[in-house]
Amino acid sequence: MRILIADDHDLLRDTLDLWFRQEKIDVASARDLPGALAVVAAADEPFDLILLDYGMPGMNGLDGLSRALVEGRGARVALMSGIATRDVAEQALELGAAGFLPKTLPAKSLVNAVRFMAMGEQYAPIDFMTAASETAPVNPLAEKLSQRELQVLQRLCEGKANKEIARELGIQEPTVKLHMKTLYRKIGAHNRTQAAMLAKEAGLF
Repeated sequence: MRILIADDHDLLRDTLDLWFRQEKIDVASARDLPGALAVVAAADEPFDLILLDYGMPGMNGLDGLSRALVEGRGARVALMSGIATRDVAEQALELGAAGFLPKTLPAKSLVNAVRFMAMGEQYAPIDFMTAASETAPVNPLAEKLSQRELQVLQRLCEGKANKEIARELGIQEPTVKLHMKTLYRKIGAHNRTQAAMLAKEAGLF
């Protein structure tokens, strides 16, 4: 079995790589969606499964999943995330994803899920899908922002410069500035410091 892991967190990617290799699963990796698709295109043989981090650079939400399904050379494609909601998981499955993996899954369960999906089945953990069906409190600040604005705000809270944010999200620096201007207006902030403070006070990140 050959799988591709695409995630912008080096530690998580290396850990998953170790787990899968211990299970005699061949692994390739990438840090963002463009990198993952380049690996797929250059591979001698198609992958059995591609694992995509929902929030990594280049994904643009579920657009990245749709693109990977088209350009994956027949590989099955699954999403993994530590923040995505049940609605996102359901939409991903409807689009044709092989499955949805919360990053809270134990290592053994994750390996079993990967084998399950590679065999042609669709996977989503029952406890996640049913627990998330209960009405969960939505952060009032998050409700005001688009997915992209939330991604920009999160990186702003991490102290990253506009150039770094642009690189991570796969967009141009002027676009980052435009998103910042819009999110400032939506949440009532005058600058990046105040925006970060409001986000932290609201428990957003």
